[in-house]
Amino acid sequence: MLGSAGGIASLITYPALLALGLPALAADATNIVALTVMWPGSALGSKRELAGRGPWLRRWLPFAATGGAAGALLLLLTPPGAFARVVPFLIAAGSLALILEPYIRPARPAHRAPVKRGLRRVGLAVALGLVSIYGGYFGAGSGVMVLALLLVTLERDLPTANALKNMLIGANTLPAGILIACFGPVHWAAAAPLAAGALVGSRIGPAVTRALPRYVARWAVALLGLGLAAWLWAKPTG
Repeated sequence: MLGSAGGIASLITYPALLALGLPALAADATNIVALTVMWPGSALGSKRELAGRGPWLRRWLPFAATGGAAGALLLLLTPPGAFARVVPFLIAAGSLALILEPYIRPARPAHRAPVKRGLRRVGLAVALGLVSIYGGYFGAGSGVMVLALLLVTLERDLPTANALKNMLIGANTLPAGILIACFGPVHWAAAAPLAAGALVGSRIGPAVTRALPRYVARWAVALLGLGLAAWLWAKPTG
């Protein structure tokens, strides 16, 4: 539920897998594979927010999926923990962007010139590409990063931005999960119950985001994201 409500599932799931005694690489692989099931649950829970967003999703979902596959290949081919020291700062930056977003958006003109829109789209593509690669590689906090990115560059409404974020993260995680399931050190006894909980929780999460006051949801996600950043900084993935 934390994942589809705000993008912070790994705040719970990754430490839980480590607490079970899984090595860092196996915990990472198991976490990515199990959370692939959140995509359909999130989509069902966000029908209202996703209405009319088909063209936008058709443009950006393949982009996120390609990044996820690239990140999974990096995970399988490089030493574990290569991003260990940079990940907490990325998550902290995304969390701070959530807090500052209400103050950033009003400063932007309501009607942007075509050049400005083009630059904004390029910025979204670059940032989303990097976050998508990271999502396929490790993924903890990638939902917070994507949510902040969408709120600042695209969508002011938090439930709508959250629904779009869930679709991007789902497209990102699916190819990564397939590659890692085939070639990575997945602990299936842990992956199965985690996936079951993720499927149920992802269906509930969008309704929670919709029901909460906007500032409560924003601050809850941001503070939990900062907590994840602090935890990862104190105990890096490598």
